[in-house]
Amino acid sequence: MSDKITNELQELLKANVVTEETAEKIRQYFDQKQQGNQNNLSSVFGILGAILVGLGVILVFAHNWDTLSRLTKTLLSFLPLIIGQLFCGYSIFKKSESSAWRESSAVILFFAVGSSIALIAQVYNIPGNLNSFLMIWMLLCLPLVYLLKSSIVSLLYLTGITYYGCNANYFTYPSAYSYYYWLLLLGIAPHYYELLRTKASSNFTLFHHWFIALSLVICLGTIANKNGNLTALSYMSLFTIFYFIGQTPFFEKQKLKNNSFLIFGKLGILYMLLLYSFKWFWDRSIYNRASLSETFFSIEFIIAFLLTTFAVVLFYKKNSQTNFSEISILELAFLTNILFFIPGYEFSIVANGIVLAIGISEIKRGNKLNHLGIVNFGLILTTILITCRFFDTDLSFVIRGILFITIGLGFFLTNYLMFKKRNRNEK
Repeated sequence: MSDKITNELQELLKANVVTEETAEKIRQYFDQKQQGNQNNLSSVFGILGAILVGLGVILVFAHNWDTLSRLTKTLLSFLPLIIGQLFCGYSIFKKSESSAWRESSAVILFFAVGSSIALIAQVYNIPGNLNSFLMIWMLLCLPLVYLLKSSIVSLLYLTGITYYGCNANYFTYPSAYSYYYWLLLLGIAPHYYELLRTKASSNFTLFHHWFIALSLVICLGTIANKNGNLTALSYMSLFTIFYFIGQTPFFEKQKLKNNSFLIFGKLGILYMLLLYSFKWFWDRSIYNRASLSETFFSIEFIIAFLLTTFAVVLFYKKNSQTNFSEISILELAFLTNILFFIPGYEFSIVANGIVLAIGISEIKRGNKLNHLGIVNFGLILTTILITCRFFDTDLSFVIRGILFITIGLGFFLTNYLMFKKRNRNEK
């Protein structure tokens, strides 16, 4: 505990503001907090040290690699793996209570596994591709997450399988196509659940929120194949699911920066609505691409249907508690998915109206709560909508200029009135 807090406690004791028992509880609280911060700092430096040591060893090997015999190369290929396993064994049996040791040794072994696979394949010219290498590497390292309770390896694993999903479905499509990413993602689910249950407020849990949400957003598009235009339905429903998850009691207690699902959900829904607001988007009707049977039995439609059904369940669960009296426009946005099954692009008008209504409602909500950030968010959303129409309509430059001037004046006037109201309330 810092000297400043100790001195403050002494003054409070002398002034009889707190009792000796209360002061002791305060000391214990700050001592535990300081110890936790020191452990976190030790973990961070241990992980960084492990990564630097691993990179250094690889560079040393690489510099002298061509001059070595095949036997020497083989032994050196397994050396990082052996060292990593020794560190992990020591951490499990001797330092099981030290998160710094567990995380550092797990990171060393994680990179050692990858380097050993690559080196052995290079020494013996074993054929393969990046997809198989990433899958084998991630599968071999997944047990580290549970044996050593390593959250940093869990994050590295999420990064690895996300890159695998992109490489197998985006970068090499149509020569390669794989759904294994989704099975690999399930492998990390028990660890994520354990973090939510036991370490809800830790930094590792915070990073898992962001990594998982980002990974899902990136790799959902990998389901696209012959009916790729249907993927928009899946994304709208996924963002809606994120939005409802972000509004659950667990995440509502978190700070906004920690609530990745709410941020991804809200911004994602608005992005999809803005996409829906363009006429060219509706020109790509599903009826122009495939027959009804091909559409309804495609993997894209099945995933979109399941996600939309789940979004409906979450919508009902949230709003049934308030007898559907507090429904926001944003929560109903995913129902625009049904517009895909009505030919024509005129429904871009509906999307424009929804975005405009959301922008106005955000301005009203921010004004009611006296929250300048919410007000400006509503104004920015309205400005983005008008900017989209700037490139999507045949309005004259004079009218467009007047619209932008009006929006700019609206920014200045709204912020001025909000500041004036806030100053008046403070007085």
